[in-house]
Amino acid sequence: MPNEDIDTLKAELERTRLAYRQAIQTGQLKAGFLARTSHELRSPLNSLIGLHQLIMAGLCENPEEEREFIEQAHQAAFRLLKLLDEVIYIAKLEYGSHQLEIETHPLSSIFQQVEQQIHLQAANRSYPLTITQPESELFVKADFKRLVQVLISLLDAGIAKMQEGSLALTAQDAEEQSFVEILIDIHSPYCIWSEPLDKMQEQLPEITPERAKTLLEKPVPSPEMNWILSQDLLASMKGQLNLVATPTEEKEFTRLRCLIPRSEAEIPT
Repeated sequence: MPNEDIDTLKAELERTRLAYRQAIQTGQLKAGFLARTSHELRSPLNSLIGLHQLIMAGLCENPEEEREFIEQAHQAAFRLLKLLDEVIYIAKLEYGSHQLEIETHPLSSIFQQVEQQIHLQAANRSYPLTITQPESELFVKADFKRLVQVLISLLDAGIAKMQEGSLALTAQDAEEQSFVEILIDIHSPYCIWSEPLDKMQEQLPEITPERAKTLLEKPVPSPEMNWILSQDLLASMKGQLNLVATPTEEKEFTRLRCLIPRSEAEIPT
């Protein structure tokens, strides 16, 4: 066999190996996404079913308590719907049936929108929130609404798990060429963004009025699910989301790093 043919076969074999590895990685990611989604759906659905069972079994002490259970079930249904909407939106993006509105935006306007929507959550829990406005020449290529959503979701998830401390949102040119780096510093545990699979497989306890109230107080989506959804949204904008080493020795300090494509051109007038 000629050397040219051997080289061609070797190149095709290497491409096949790379494609196989990529398929395995994609399959693992999809399996993880499905496991996380099913776990997230179980909690509000379990609350919804359990509350209805309490009502149908006549375990309410009076009409006022029955109405309270109905209102809690109503809340659980809306939380379930909210999560389903997020998952369906990501699925539509992946299958190409929905497109993001990728345009050039000044990052400062995105930060301003984030500050308007998130500062009350931080203030209500007495957590100082510092948002440093980016330099005027920083422009990004992104879907304005969805990038704001990602940043708010990550900040909100951190606030929900914080016991004390502060939050900070900053931006700068990234080391990676043609990207802007958005940093979110949160005084919250690193582990809130990743829950072990065996914990997700635990059997949910029987619903009681007290248990239902506790479940309704949990954030939906959870920080772990927020992380996955945010990663998918940023990937659809050709961006990235990752955790980086903390700049201090504080155990409760987490830095989230978002990379967004930079635009050199200013917004057309």
